[in-house]
Amino acid sequence: QVHLVESGGGLVQAGGSLRLSCAASGRTFSTFRMAWFRQAPGKDREFVSSIRWSGGMTEYADSVLGRFFISKDNSKNTLYLQMNSLKPEDTAVYYCAVQVAGMTQYDYWGQGTQVTVSS
Repeated sequence: QVHLVESGGGLVQAGGSLRLSCAASGRTFSTFRMAWFRQAPGKDREFVSSIRWSGGMTEYADSVLGRFFISKDNSKNTLYLQMNSLKPEDTAVYYCAVQVAGMTQYDYWGQGTQVTVSS
């Protein structure tokens, strides 16, 4: 079992920045990849960015490429998402998730943190 707790959300004006954090605990040694997803009101959950826990290979959704930056601190078992040049359409609940080694889906999810970008 892996337990995830997100933090860092809030209200920001368009053009501003926020940094989200996701602290992982439990059986973190089994982590293959961690990711950020988001879900806006009335919309499906969508992929934002991911990073391999070993090696650090990253992926980004086209909508955030060049504005959002994912990073990790293995010693602290913590995932980050630096969000710059925020737009109102970035408003959503942001979730972190863990993909365990040998699995194809994300098995563990945090409770989410709200990001609201005002125009």
